[in-house]
Amino acid sequence: LIASSIMSKKIAEGTSALVLDVKVGSGAFMKTLDRATELAQTLVQLGQDAGVKTSALLTDMSTPLGLKIGNALEVEESLEVLTGGGPKDVVDLTVELASEMLRLAGVTGVDPRENLQNGKAVDIWRKMIAAQGGDPDAQLPKAKHWHQIHASESGYISRLDALEVGVASWRLGAGRERKEDAVQFGAGIELHAQLGDRVEAGAPLMTLYTDTEEKFERALELASGAVTISESKSVERKLILGKVE
Repeated sequence: LIASSIMSKKIAEGTSALVLDVKVGSGAFMKTLDRATELAQTLVQLGQDAGVKTSALLTDMSTPLGLKIGNALEVEESLEVLTGGGPKDVVDLTVELASEMLRLAGVTGVDPRENLQNGKAVDIWRKMIAAQGGDPDAQLPKAKHWHQIHASESGYISRLDALEVGVASWRLGAGRERKEDAVQFGAGIELHAQLGDRVEAGAPLMTLYTDTEEKFERALELASGAVTISESKSVERKLILGKVE
C-alpha cells in the first residue's frame, strides 16, 4: 500500500527519471534497514516496470536531519541550504540526491554543491514560486511563544531520537491530532546541537515554538527525553546507508 500510494502519483506525473529518498530509523515508516530495503526495491521495481528510470537512496532518520522541525522552520532551513548555507547533513544529502538525479537524467558537467554556493539553485527556486503565482519574498509564519530546554550536564550528545522530537513538534501544533484541527505553521522545534556534538551544562539544547502556551506541557517531557548526554563521543552518524537501483 505504501509503495502503490507513492509510485502511482510519481508515475502519473509523466516523469522520465525518479530518485527516491527512503528513510530508515525511529523517525521513518521503516524502522530497520531490511524493511526499508524491501520497500525501496518494491518502489524501484514499480518505477522501472512503468518505464521510469528509478533509483533509491536509503538514508538515516534515527536522529533528526538538520536543525529545524516544523512547517515554516523547515522551509526556512531549506532556503538556508539553497542560498549556500544550512546544516552540513542537509547539504550533503541534498547534493547526493541531486547528483543521482543528474546521473539518471544523463546530465554531466554539473556540480550541485557549486550551484548551491553560486546562487543558481535559489534563482531557480524563485522562478518556480513566481511561475505558480507565489511570492518568493513572502514572510514565513512565526510562533507567538517559545521555550528553551537546556543541558542538564556536560558531555556529548549520544542519542537524539527523531521520533520523540517529531512527536513533540506535533504536540506543539506542527501537525494535527484530529483532521479538523488547524496546523500551526510556525510551531516546531529548533535544535541547537546535533548527535555527536559536545555541550556544556546549562547550554541550550533546543527551542520549542507554539502559538498555544498550554501545548508546552505535553511537548516538554517528550523533547527533553529525546536527548541522552554521555561522557564519551558516540560513533559518527552514517547518513547514507545504501542504494537500490
